[in-house]
Amino acid sequence: MRTLLIPFLLLAPALSAQRHKPVETDTDSVFYAQTKYRLIGPFRGGRADAVAGSVHQKTTFYLGTSGGGLWKTVDGGNNWKNMSDGFFGGGVGAVAIAPSDESIVYAAEGEGTIRNNVTEGMGGIWRSDDAGRHWKNLGLADSRHIVKILIHPKNPDIVWVAVLGHLFGPSKARGIYKTTDGGKTWRQVLAVNDQSGGSDLAMEPGEPSVLYAGTWRVIRTPYGFESGGEGSGLYKSMDGGETWTNITGSKGFPKGIWGAVNVTVAPSNPDKVYAMIENKDGGLYTSKDAGKTWTKTNGDNNIKQRAWYFNRIFVDPKDEDILYCPNVEMMKSTDGGKTFESMRTPHSDHHDLWIDPEDPQRMALADDGGGHVSFDGGKEWSSSDNQPTAQIYRVSTDNAFPYHILGAQQDNTTIRIRSRSYGGAIGANDWTPTAGFESGFVVADPKNPDIVYGGNYDGYIGRYDHHTEENRVITVWPDNSTGEGADVLKYRFQWNFPLFFSPNTPGRLYAAGNELFATDDEGKSWTAISPDLTTNDKSKQGPSGGPITKDNTSAEYYCTIFAAAESPLEKDLLWTGSDDGLVFVSKDGGAHWDKVTPPQAGGWMMWNCIEPDPFRKGAAYIVGTKFKLDDYTPYIYRTTDYGKTWTLITNGIPPTHFARCLRADKVKAGLLYAGTEFGMYISYDDGGHWKPFQLNLPVTPVTDLTIKDDALIVATEGRAFWSLDDLGFVRQHGDSLQRLTIFPVADAWRMRGFGGRRAAGSTSNAGENPPNGSLFQYWLGGTPDSAAVSITIFDKQQKPIRTFSTKATDPDDKLEVNAGMNRFVWDMNYPSGKRIPGMLLWNGMVGGPKAAPGHYSARFRYDKDSVDVPFVIKGDPNYALTEADYDAQAGFLLQVRDKFDDVQKAILRLRSVRTQLGDLNSRLDTAQNKDIRKYADSLSHRLTKIEEALYQTKSKSSEDMLNYPIKINDKLAGVYNTASVGYTTPSKQVRDVFADLSAKADVQLTALKEVLGPGLDKLNKMIYERQVPVISVKD
Repeated sequence: MRTLLIPFLLLAPALSAQRHKPVETDTDSVFYAQTKYRLIGPFRGGRADAVAGSVHQKTTFYLGTSGGGLWKTVDGGNNWKNMSDGFFGGGVGAVAIAPSDESIVYAAEGEGTIRNNVTEGMGGIWRSDDAGRHWKNLGLADSRHIVKILIHPKNPDIVWVAVLGHLFGPSKARGIYKTTDGGKTWRQVLAVNDQSGGSDLAMEPGEPSVLYAGTWRVIRTPYGFESGGEGSGLYKSMDGGETWTNITGSKGFPKGIWGAVNVTVAPSNPDKVYAMIENKDGGLYTSKDAGKTWTKTNGDNNIKQRAWYFNRIFVDPKDEDILYCPNVEMMKSTDGGKTFESMRTPHSDHHDLWIDPEDPQRMALADDGGGHVSFDGGKEWSSSDNQPTAQIYRVSTDNAFPYHILGAQQDNTTIRIRSRSYGGAIGANDWTPTAGFESGFVVADPKNPDIVYGGNYDGYIGRYDHHTEENRVITVWPDNSTGEGADVLKYRFQWNFPLFFSPNTPGRLYAAGNELFATDDEGKSWTAISPDLTTNDKSKQGPSGGPITKDNTSAEYYCTIFAAAESPLEKDLLWTGSDDGLVFVSKDGGAHWDKVTPPQAGGWMMWNCIEPDPFRKGAAYIVGTKFKLDDYTPYIYRTTDYGKTWTLITNGIPPTHFARCLRADKVKAGLLYAGTEFGMYISYDDGGHWKPFQLNLPVTPVTDLTIKDDALIVATEGRAFWSLDDLGFVRQHGDSLQRLTIFPVADAWRMRGFGGRRAAGSTSNAGENPPNGSLFQYWLGGTPDSAAVSITIFDKQQKPIRTFSTKATDPDDKLEVNAGMNRFVWDMNYPSGKRIPGMLLWNGMVGGPKAAPGHYSARFRYDKDSVDVPFVIKGDPNYALTEADYDAQAGFLLQVRDKFDDVQKAILRLRSVRTQLGDLNSRLDTAQNKDIRKYADSLSHRLTKIEEALYQTKSKSSEDMLNYPIKINDKLAGVYNTASVGYTTPSKQVRDVFADLSAKADVQLTALKEVLGPGLDKLNKMIYERQVPVISVKD
């Protein structure tokens, strides 16, 4: 056997026992078998737009989210579980449960809330026959947005769906579809035109041959959207959707252009039909004769505003006059729609409602804050702080410890969440809102993590001090533009405009509108350092929306800078990319700008991310999207000459996975990470080739990435924040693997808390901590299950601390291994004190102290191969302790543990001997061996007195100690607990108490030594002479 000692290296290669031929690995799945993304959270619901409930299982509901997949609760909304992971993900626009067999569930991709950050679906519709556990794809992949599913009340294989279709372009797939064979085949039974799709479906209760369908002309482009036009209308079928009659022109309906259309039928009166119509004279319309004639019932703006985003209508199944109209507020009518009042709900911006047809008090709601359940008709709702479905726009980190992850959540607050907690999980107490609001970039001052800057729509910029709780507004041009078109503005700031700090000039903050601005005084003044860096096409800057309803938020401002960055290598090198397709570079801090747009990019490329190369001057990567042109092609370009030439680098990314962001590894040149609409990709050759890097990350849009130390932080549009903590390991990809290969060990932090999820109460609704300890990753070739594998940890003096082995009998030391890649976490703790089964101690058992900061090593053995690897433990920087201070605390705790061990082992020995003495006396003839029995009894009595001094033997229940005073071992445990609390050197008084207890323990240990030495010798001599088996001393 030979042992290899591995030196410390910044980017050390994988370290191996070199006696065997390298092991070949073909796929990343083998190398990354143990590598996982970690869910950070927060557990706060994001936008949801589809909901359904079980009629028979009263606490079971399904929730379709915008980017986060399909979720299910079986406990009335207290906890939610994702049901689509492993099958599909992203936006879910519709979900329905078969009335005749509730184990059959249909779910459709592509959300129905078609705002600018909409998530389209590429998988069509899915079916589960086991209540969501498994799914089968049923086609309609080109639908992009399926917004409603109707299932026949008696035959679950007959289904109708409303296909809104491609949002960003014409599509013949738009319309209403029907299947009669459970989704094996589909027929388009209603098609209007290639710009109008199905917006809603309703069935006459109990009569599946009678259907109503809304159709809607809606189109989005890179520079606007239109809701309404030829094709919008309302249709009725009397033969189960085989043929349809256009009833848009029915008596009483509004004239002119229609937009969004939604419809419902009163179950208690099938002749009563309600419709929400977007129109200049729009609002709620009611028919009392099954759609033949109509009356405008209500035109209140509170129920019809922003019809493209809301416009839904629902009716109580038992009372035809009770209506619900989800809008910004949840509106309710009890008089057939004549008047509406707002309901109290947990969030705003409501999109879908399900009402139990048997019990109208039981309902479920989907809104921009997630999913909510009510069992009392909406008086009280379940919380959505149990759904990790936040839609995050951008991500950054600060320089705190533990560092925070920062971002803005759609239709909610900004977020400042710990990357790891001091507890057992990342819970609600580990995050807080910060500067800015729902749509902006959020960045912390690199010098002071308590100072955070955040953006929002209309160019808003806030500065928040987490120490003083002071908030300032430092907007570049604080002229509120709500409701105006971009063409009349002095400056155009997009909904999600760039905000970032200079990596070279301390304190310099940039903000990008149509021009690039900089401040060096925390926003007290701003300077434009560029001209307009967009096309400034006035024809694309008018009021947005129409032709019926305008919707002028800065989400609909165009011709703006959408991405910007400063090179970390060159102080004056600035890059910008606009949402209308232009790329500019300045080499002199903004004094002069050159247009360097990739000529092959074409017009209206939305440049979403710019990443200056961290290793090469003049080099950068830029990511663009054309999904708003109905083009899902990924576009990533690389330049090495300041933008003079560009190379498209997307080989390996599927043609429909449009890219959103890219980050370059800061340690290994050419290692790139890309986020797309449908997941993660990695390149090891500077973008020459890409491979999937999804691992356990759910399918969801990846909106942004950032690298902090050895962690890759992922922001998603529907699944909150995630972190991959193993970039040091990822950088070793491609190294040859021997039979035993140990990868360099990342530095571990000696800090409070636990790895994974360990907390009081439920931890399913909390983020996961990284391992709290030293993480070892190693490769085992061959068949390790038939061989001995061990890991021995050595301290700073190369003395062994602990050994973990596949052959260990103690479960705490048992090592589980697999062929291939393995992970092992040493929790940095020394072995615990000796435990005695059944022993009750007020202060608990003595644990093993946590190792002090410093340099350690581990020895891996695999049969005859052995490799030594060094690793480092660092102290928590929030504590002003020296390494010597840590050593003093750990050293003292080891002394206490060792003395406790001495006492515990003594108790075990004396108990063993006392048992043998009792057994001896039971075997001795009373008359013949009276002297031996008497002497054995005296020894047993002495042992009992020693034990009673060491341990309170009268304690038989958990609080008996309140009646019977604790003894030496329990007091030593108390000293250990006292000295282990906090990070500090042991106090004089705790040392004094320990010295006193040690002396008392030594008295008893000396007495025991006398019994087990001369005492037993005398007894054994006596019984030897009588030829009786002797008494032995066992540990």
